[in-house]
Amino acid sequence: MTLVLGIESSCDESACAVVRDGVEVLSSAVASQIARHAAHGGVVPELAAREHLSAFPRVLDEALAAANVQLEDIDAIAVTQGPGLIPALLVGVNFAKGLALKHRKPLYGVNHFAGHIYGAFLGSDAHALLEKESSYPMLALVVSGGHTSLLLLHADGHARHLGFTIDDAAGEALDKAAKLLKLGYPGGPVMQKTAVNGDKKRFDFPRPLTGAAGKALSEENRYNFSFSGIKTSLLYTLEKLNLRNDEPIEPQLLSDLAASFQEAVVDVLARKAIKAAKDFGAKTLIAAGGVACNALLRERLAADCPKNVTLQLASPAYCTDNAAMIGGLGYYHYLADHGKGDGVGFDAFARLPEITAIRFAALGHGE
Repeated sequence: MTLVLGIESSCDESACAVVRDGVEVLSSAVASQIARHAAHGGVVPELAAREHLSAFPRVLDEALAAANVQLEDIDAIAVTQGPGLIPALLVGVNFAKGLALKHRKPLYGVNHFAGHIYGAFLGSDAHALLEKESSYPMLALVVSGGHTSLLLLHADGHARHLGFTIDDAAGEALDKAAKLLKLGYPGGPVMQKTAVNGDKKRFDFPRPLTGAAGKALSEENRYNFSFSGIKTSLLYTLEKLNLRNDEPIEPQLLSDLAASFQEAVVDVLARKAIKAAKDFGAKTLIAAGGVACNALLRERLAADCPKNVTLQLASPAYCTDNAAMIGGLGYYHYLADHGKGDGVGFDAFARLPEITAIRFAALGHGE
């Protein structure tokens, strides 16, 4: 039995979790900062860092107590190294380094993006897919406030990025749309709630890089995403409606705008993911990241996923930023080097590096 303590601070969630053997989540404690950042309409990196500083001791105690373990019982510590907001990441990384040094535990820097993918396999039933060669290749749609990407995973551990967003991430677009509609922050949940009674066909927002407008799609953008055009279209629509800045939008109109915008974003995500799954003969389609919580996206993927492809949706609890996915993936780092650890000399990084391998694949453990 191996216990890994996961620590996450890539953005505005201070999180700690204890995971057994990479599968069983014994605890997952998260301190949210949403209320602190709502007034700014988005995350302020320096404010997030200060909040992490005050929250981590409490969140660590909560995670250990819920798992009924002490730090002495922990076999390894895994911390989000990046990508993310550097001020926030540094707090978590240095907190983890301090714990590792004090308690003489091996420490691992974990890729947050890869952690999101692994989050879809937390739990014994889902995890069993990783052990079957017939589950590969897997296509992962990772969609959040910072990422919208398609990654192809092979059974030998090799991975290939098929596409990225060339401008806004889907979650970022939803945040910006919510701000334009004066709905508040974070945008994803409030847009979904507002869209419930809306007419998704009332406004025909564009579907960039899908060929839907009749314009030929270049080969380089076949699996790429773009969401800034949908946001700009919403801005122009609001201008055409001649809405006064000092007056609230009429409720039904507001719902229709939110529903139409959400429909456009989800349509692009689902189209690209399903096409890539078919084109590359994926046996498993994964959806992970904060926007994978979206009910419409989950419904659309379930409806359109080919019958010969297994759809693996991350549990809502592990879609948004959490430390369980970091601890779970950290277990594979621990196995790969037999518990030696990365030391305490590594740095945090802001941008997503090219991923060419994934540690948790059934037949190989890459980086």
